[in-house]
Amino acid sequence: MIQRTLEPILKKFAEQFPTVTIQGPRQSGKTTLAKMAFPRHHYVNLEDPFALELARTDYKAFFKLYPTPLIIDEIQLCPELLRAVQVEVDLRPQSGNIILTGSHQPLLRQGICESLAGRTIVADLLPLSIEEILPQHPSLTLEELLYRGFMPRIYNHSVEPRLLYQAYYQTYVERDVRQLVNLHNQNAFHVFLTLLAGRVGQLLNLHSMANDVGVSVTTLKQWISVLEASYIVFRLHPYYENLSRRLVKTPKLYFTEPGLAVYLLGITSPDQLLHHPMRGGLFENMVIADKLKQVYNRGERPQFFFYRDAAGVEVDLLCQQGSTLQAYEIKSAQTPSNDFVKSLEKIERIVTLPITDKSVIYAGEPYLYHDIPYTHYADIKHD
Repeated sequence: MIQRTLEPILKKFAEQFPTVTIQGPRQSGKTTLAKMAFPRHHYVNLEDPFALELARTDYKAFFKLYPTPLIIDEIQLCPELLRAVQVEVDLRPQSGNIILTGSHQPLLRQGICESLAGRTIVADLLPLSIEEILPQHPSLTLEELLYRGFMPRIYNHSVEPRLLYQAYYQTYVERDVRQLVNLHNQNAFHVFLTLLAGRVGQLLNLHSMANDVGVSVTTLKQWISVLEASYIVFRLHPYYENLSRRLVKTPKLYFTEPGLAVYLLGITSPDQLLHHPMRGGLFENMVIADKLKQVYNRGERPQFFFYRDAAGVEVDLLCQQGSTLQAYEIKSAQTPSNDFVKSLEKIERIVTLPITDKSVIYAGEPYLYHDIPYTHYADIKHD
């Protein structure tokens, strides 16, 4: 069983709050982590019809049958139970008394804001990180890592990646979309998601995609909103010193699980990724998603952007930490090129915030060009 980096942070949170909420995409390991971090807690899964009905109709009987300390799994299935959780933690305010896990971020956020404000802290758990996988699987090539993806079941239970992502797509992605929107055209939705996989790392052109899919831009916006809410994709906004401008300019879209993008592209073996036209985009997706995991695994919230201007300066990833920036250029090549650092050399003269770290993250050996390091993706700095 792969040890999760977030575990000590969860335990720290549980020492300071009566309730800890673990949220994230389906199958990212939330239940396993909760049980590992809090082995003495009782456990109930609201996927159990009996437990769900009891939670909805008689919360006092629910907490009598499932006493605290307690892990409540899939809490998004019964958001009305959060009011009862509030009552329970007010009666028994011991630290870490109730651990909640769930998907569907909007439902959880709304319930937490209404019922558990000040009583819980939220931790986001994404699929496995490079740092978590490679120590136990050091012989994995880049192509094997991209093909396998980062779902815990692939590594803990030796599930065939293509079968897992096929089931994941059919069981969770389509189901979650149907639950949150009235999905009339399932085939159009599949085409749209496949197009997204083929355009990771590119500016999101909804008008072009609407023409390709045969639906309205409004429909695509609704689908993207649901995909974000279900942790299937995430946006990377362009960086501007003026915050309001960040929110109106064209973003990029990435998959939280790069392995799902690989599946949607019809890639059936790691060897196909050696010369696949989407190799660079998938590598960029993997690195940015991994950087995202690093921040979440510290119990923090990311402030990630990309930079692009009319003069041709483009930086793949800017990470803002307080009043400083970190700048990264991401390349799937194994051979260093001085061209990789051109935008990194210019970006410091463009932005006003100081840049404390800049580097090229690529698939080759460590290399230093002037003061800019070329870092192998397996050695990404985890600070």
